[in-house]
Amino acid sequence: MPVFVRRNGEMVDRATGAPMLTDDDRAKPIAVPFIMSDIPEYRSPIDGRIIGSRTQRRDDLKRNGCVEYEPSISPTRGKIRNKDFAAKRGLKVSEEFL
Repeated sequence: MPVFVRRNGEMVDRATGAPMLTDDDRAKPIAVPFIMSDIPEYRSPIDGRIIGSRTQRRDDLKRNGCVEYEPSISPTRGKIRNKDFAAKRGLKVSEEFL
């Protein structure tokens, strides 16, 4: 596996001196890792434990037989159809359920 170093303002292969990027590669966006920040601490609504990381959140969901909310798994796909529920919370019933 090549190791790249910076020489004269350019990244090159340490052993061969070949440039890391060719002219074709320079036109493409550079791939960089995506780092997601951790979640703020909260109390689990299921069992009251303190959740302070994504790992703890996954464990909490698994331990309590829950899944992450995803509108596509809902039969109404996140749309509101119950008039009483909507009125109590100041929401609108979705057009297709009127």
